[in-house]
Amino acid sequence: MTANKRKRQGDWRSAWLVGALACLLALGGCDRTPTAPMAVGLNAWVGFDPLVLARDRQLLDGDLVKVVELPSGTEVQRALENGLLDAAAMTLDETMRMVDAGLPLRIVALLDTSHGADMIVAHPAIKRPEDLRDQFVAVEGSSVGALLLYRMLQTTQMPRGAIKVVNLDVNTHLAALRDGSVAAAVTYAPLSVAMIEAGYRPVFTSRDIAGEIVDVLVVRQDVLNTRPGAVDALLRGWGAGVDALRTDPTSAGDALSRGTGMRAPAYLSVLEGLQLLSLAEGMLRLQTQDKAVYERSQRVGKALEDIGLVRQARPLAELVDLAPLQRVLADTVPGGVSK
Repeated sequence: MTANKRKRQGDWRSAWLVGALACLLALGGCDRTPTAPMAVGLNAWVGFDPLVLARDRQLLDGDLVKVVELPSGTEVQRALENGLLDAAAMTLDETMRMVDAGLPLRIVALLDTSHGADMIVAHPAIKRPEDLRDQFVAVEGSSVGALLLYRMLQTTQMPRGAIKVVNLDVNTHLAALRDGSVAAAVTYAPLSVAMIEAGYRPVFTSRDIAGEIVDVLVVRQDVLNTRPGAVDALLRGWGAGVDALRTDPTSAGDALSRGTGMRAPAYLSVLEGLQLLSLAEGMLRLQTQDKAVYERSQRVGKALEDIGLVRQARPLAELVDLAPLQRVLADTVPGGVSK
């Protein structure tokens, strides 16, 4: 476990085990009931922190929604596949892959776009992406890292075989860098902070492919059909979290940075590497068929096809269900307060 993993409620491993067991007991070990909270999964990524802030400040209806923090995006995907989660915060490319594999997911909101918070970090001797030729690079294959690595190769015109990919859990990347197993690793904040503090340096970031790494909120189709109230509560929670972070970033940063190995100013600096979206901002991009958003999603889908991670990427328009967002925004007055 890296030093900057989140420890919001005591020891990180204990908190995760308790949360995972609670999830299993609530969702897998007994029958689901209409009154059971909808379980939404997420991994430790600053872009998902408005949901955590909403939960911790009781801005999220805990009777309707339970936030389940898992150690990696891979674990979130596995829990979705096994029916242990009703919803999740994840990247667009991860969503495309899961839908292609047959999981009935719909996107109900855009959460953020990454502009530097996702990155490939390398030993100090490596100054540019081209220096990674014939080097071992760690990547969590089921996460957005595979896309970022592919786009790095594509933009630098290096063939896919130019580097040696090592599939490692994201939480082991720093150790692999330190013991020399790999020369670089594909990572993201807050994990990247410990790597940079240890002397490793970014050689390629999501800023180099601005707008292509997008986080979304997905919900299982059956849950959309049967639990609209819980879905609406989840969306309101996200909106309230974003509003709280924007209204008082110092206080929010202080709360969210605890246990990450960062002080609040450093945490807020990391947040500058992504653009968090309010419900209305996300709706505007989706409802108006924002050309840039849809064009970039096509580029992501094509990259996934080229890598062989999907057979045929579904267009973004086919993945989105705007009905919950429309309901919530129609019931919200300016300032994000429900009528």
